[in-house]
Amino acid sequence: MAYPTVIIIPGWRNSGPGHWQTLWSDSLPSVLRVEQDDWVAPVRRAWVDRLSETIEQAPGQVVVVAHSLGCITTAHLPPEVATRIQGALLVAPADPERRGVLADFAPVPYQRLPYPSILVASGNDPYCPVRTAGAYARAWGSEFVRLNEAGHINVDSGHGAWPLGLALLQSLGADVPATARAPEPA
Repeated sequence: MAYPTVIIIPGWRNSGPGHWQTLWSDSLPSVLRVEQDDWVAPVRRAWVDRLSETIEQAPGQVVVVAHSLGCITTAHLPPEVATRIQGALLVAPADPERRGVLADFAPVPYQRLPYPSILVASGNDPYCPVRTAGAYARAWGSEFVRLNEAGHINVDSGHGAWPLGLALLQSLGADVPATARAPEPA
């Protein structure tokens, strides 16, 4: 069986050491990670173009794994690029309409995504109210997974390798070896 390439799409300010996206980049087979030129002052056109280039470089179909502003970047992809996506794991989306530095990404597209997707959000995410994340999920046709008290689902909220996320990724058809799914040591 040929597995899709996993495309890791960090959000604003990138995903640093210890972040589940970084850990997954280092442990999963067939991974490409999007590297933006400017992580601090993001420009929608540049971010969408870089994501499009990364998807187009991948062999065959892809599964995208986006965090925060990476989710909104994914929603802005042109249709011809989106056809390469087999599925998407969209985690803790940003709300660019409430955060000035991200305003170039507003308005957020509210059209159904042309691929299966799972949107994971937290009831206490400081960067996006859960009702807004739920509205994204409904508009995008995403399965909605609501976590209680999970913050922004990053290192600051205690999420390292994040086994639940790996299980969700595997449900989208990605190759997640047993060694990557091992629980974190206590």
